[in-house]
Amino acid sequence: MNTQGESSSSSNFSYDVFLSFRGEDTRNNFTGHLYFRLCQVGVNTFIDDEELRKGDVISIELEKAIEQSRVAIVVFSKNYASSSWCLDELVKILDCRERLNQLVLPIFYDVDPSQVRRQTGSFGEALAKHKERSIGTERMEKWKAALTEAANLSGWDLRNVADGHESKFIESIIKQVLQEVNQTPLDVAHYPIGLDSPIKDILLLMQSGCEHEVRMVGICGVGGIGKTTLAKAIYNRIFLQFGGSCFLSDVRSKAEELGLIKLQEKLLHQILKTKEFEVDSVAEGVNLIKARLGSQKVLIVLDDVDHRSQLESLTRERNWFGSGSVIIITTRDEHLLYGLTTNEIYRAKLLNGNEAQQLFSCHAFNSLSPPHEYVELAQNIIKYSGGLPLALVTLGSHLQGRSVEEWRYEFEKLRTIPHFDIQKILQISFDGLDDNTQNVFLDIACAFHGCDEDEVTKTLNACGLYCESAIVTLVKRHLLQRDRRRLVMHDLVQDVGREIVRMESPRDSGKRSRLVNPQEVLDVLQGNKYCRNLKMLDLSDCKRLRKTPNFNGSRSLETLLLENCFKSEGDPSINRKFGQTN
Repeated sequence: MNTQGESSSSSNFSYDVFLSFRGEDTRNNFTGHLYFRLCQVGVNTFIDDEELRKGDVISIELEKAIEQSRVAIVVFSKNYASSSWCLDELVKILDCRERLNQLVLPIFYDVDPSQVRRQTGSFGEALAKHKERSIGTERMEKWKAALTEAANLSGWDLRNVADGHESKFIESIIKQVLQEVNQTPLDVAHYPIGLDSPIKDILLLMQSGCEHEVRMVGICGVGGIGKTTLAKAIYNRIFLQFGGSCFLSDVRSKAEELGLIKLQEKLLHQILKTKEFEVDSVAEGVNLIKARLGSQKVLIVLDDVDHRSQLESLTRERNWFGSGSVIIITTRDEHLLYGLTTNEIYRAKLLNGNEAQQLFSCHAFNSLSPPHEYVELAQNIIKYSGGLPLALVTLGSHLQGRSVEEWRYEFEKLRTIPHFDIQKILQISFDGLDDNTQNVFLDIACAFHGCDEDEVTKTLNACGLYCESAIVTLVKRHLLQRDRRRLVMHDLVQDVGREIVRMESPRDSGKRSRLVNPQEVLDVLQGNKYCRNLKMLDLSDCKRLRKTPNFNGSRSLETLLLENCFKSEGDPSINRKFGQTN
């Protein structure tokens, strides 16, 4: 039978800490208080029930508990060696130290370490009594060797720590235990390809400025580009350098689902390793963060931030945190990082061709390159993915184990309908836009990709949109780029826009807000469908079109594109309807 504190251990261990102690000496005082405090800070601790010990040899259950613990704390007290059970525990613990690299932390509670080391005083007396009980020589020698080895390890002597003040002594132990049991890295990526260079770049950004100042670094980029993966990798590299650390994942959705107060509580709980805080308001949470973390060197990662209120309530000011602290923020919206006292902003980059092939091949074939018969198909899909890690991982996993014929079918389908998981992630950025910016995004995705910015602005402003501000927002959210005055989108981002329009009416293109596919345009026009929702009609390159339709009844239509329609006769309604056509 055992009792244990709240779980916080990794999957490799059943327990964070195993407590070895002499019950009659310390169960109701020091060890009891230590156990309570370990549980309070979330350390999963095994403490055996001494009353249920049977016989003279430790049980198999107890041996397993020792083996499955990350750390063993041995509390040496006056009567520790009088228990053969405790001595056998100690032998097993030191065996695990040698075989399993278990950390052993000795505590000398009102005993001199030299007595343990040399088996003098109460320890010598206890061993003499065991000898009188005809304990075997081999077992006795193991006990003596274990006592000597344990006493030579780095540990704590109550007489020399915190002036013998027990509660302060316990806090010193808790601090070291937390540093040890929190050495569990985050799961980054199954295949960490393309991470080395950006990690080095971000670490260099973090080293800018004074070593003792609080540093804030932003990582921004389009959804699926690997911001979270980078933040996790950085966290794993440096979190042991801090007194406390916290990785708040998916801040956007958790703020919406749980609220900012719960996020503040989670931040405090993770760093301070206690759940004693209950926050009643955001303002109170801010005050608690400043009061409790203001003198601590901490590492905080806020992942996927999408609103300034999240930053304002969690990490607004540098002086909320102790000297040397580091705050990392990942976001799709670069604009959120402006105005904060961020040291630097890192703009996440797409993978290069070699990295993209390796990442895709690892997920599709479990190798760094595709088999001969898949080379051409793999290259097509890698090109379609455009270096976006999300797409490479998703599509590689989706196609793994499929035949060449299935690959061809899936690729043709992708050219018409984006993969759901890719669409879902990328559309998050679109959903966070206001109506005006959403309309500009859809117009550019459907008809103005690669066009001159001035011409696009002139056209869309004439349709009643505020194009300049929308373009600025789209660029800051990495949904749009400027390339020599031309507006360009990543192919998958453009596909997201077109898929949003298609899903307005998947089966009836005449009910959509924008018609740009030449075949769909002709089907709608030849069918004389009434397009009540139509805002944009692209007749460009419709070579079979002989005459444009009458637009007098098209009340919603705002944009008409007629590029390369040289053989088409224009209906007079065009001049009456539009002040601007392309």
